[in-house]
Amino acid sequence: MVDIPTFPGYATHLPSSGLLDAWNVLVMIQPMFSGPISWSVAELTRYVRDLLEGDPALQDVWVAGEVSNYTRASSGHIYFTLKDAAASLRCVMWRNTALRQRYLPREGEAIEAHGAIGVYEPGGQYQLYVDAMRPAGEGALYQEFLRLKARLEAEGLFDPQRKRAAPRWPRRIGIVTSPTGAALRDMLNTLRRRYPLVEVVLAPSPVQGSDAPARLVQALQDLQRVAQPDVILVARGGGSIEDLWAFNDEQLARAIAASSVPVICGVGHETDFTIADFAADLRAATPTAAAELATPDREELQQSLVELSNTLARLGQAMLVQRRWAVDGLINRLKLHSPLRRIQNDRQRLDDFLRRAALQTRHALLLQRTRLSGMEQRLAALNPRSVLERGYAVVSRPDGSVLHSVLEVRSGDDLLLEMKDGKIDAQVRRTLSLGGS
Repeated sequence: MVDIPTFPGYATHLPSSGLLDAWNVLVMIQPMFSGPISWSVAELTRYVRDLLEGDPALQDVWVAGEVSNYTRASSGHIYFTLKDAAASLRCVMWRNTALRQRYLPREGEAIEAHGAIGVYEPGGQYQLYVDAMRPAGEGALYQEFLRLKARLEAEGLFDPQRKRAAPRWPRRIGIVTSPTGAALRDMLNTLRRRYPLVEVVLAPSPVQGSDAPARLVQALQDLQRVAQPDVILVARGGGSIEDLWAFNDEQLARAIAASSVPVICGVGHETDFTIADFAADLRAATPTAAAELATPDREELQQSLVELSNTLARLGQAMLVQRRWAVDGLINRLKLHSPLRRIQNDRQRLDDFLRRAALQTRHALLLQRTRLSGMEQRLAALNPRSVLERGYAVVSRPDGSVLHSVLEVRSGDDLLLEMKDGKIDAQVRRTLSLGGS
């Protein structure tokens, strides 16, 4: 929306496409009030900006001139002036755009700059926002392209006789392109739609910039060495000659020509041609067209799949019948020699053995208890304590040796008499034999 002030406290709001109508409204209502229209600086500058930026012819222009006041800010943005004998134009190239440029001018060079006209409101100045530059005239890049093409063509690198056809039924397709570009998405969608059975291997590489040619060559070689695809697609989306310049590299062209498998090149749009297109086995107008050239027609594939499916179904059915017969025969044999009956008999025999073992164990325990009881009785009868209970005593010396005869003591010996409830310390006065002496 654009605010067009008419008088204090009143504004007409119209889309930028309706600026002419807004001016007519302004002219119609102005006579109703006295005094000129009052604009603020910001309103007037914004109005001029909308006029310039709303003109399609000013948003896609090439401007030729001599570079002056060329500076590169610490932010990476480039500021310079294009001038000729009659006028000058302020120019700006943002850092991200500058990093993609293969060519950047120097002070005093004559160039052609492409971009869009806009207004820098804080400074109140109009300027060109540059997105591409090339030397003035035909351009050094195009001259270099023609020289390289002529030299490689003279070597026979583009000879149609060395071109190879793409495989009809590829099992694995290699792709060399940027992993973040729209070209990869378009190719994958096409491959998925036309030939979903194929395996796709991506060798990622930048597709523009100073290091892009070497990275493209390395990706192409790595793809052949590691993945061993049946065909390789080298692709990127459209752009200016500077954007596509990586595909005009001599080493990349030789690597494509030396590829062990066919290479399909789909770079840019239908009108874009690069050295890589001439070196490739097949040239496609776009990345999507490259994916179509690398894959068979879906209808033909579907018909082949239907035939193969029917054949496989017949073979599978015959195999299942044969296997079912074999299984039925094995089941019958198992029934004749089933181990279940033997297992049942063995279970019953085991139960009998367990019962017999239990009876034998109980009988053996009873016999042992009887023997043990008899031995306990005999031990009780022989126990000296039992003798002591009957009034007898055990006579022993102080050292504990038991006396068995009066002949073993003499008058004055100390003795111990052990009875059932204690011991008596005694001394021998005299000994008496059974004869009374």
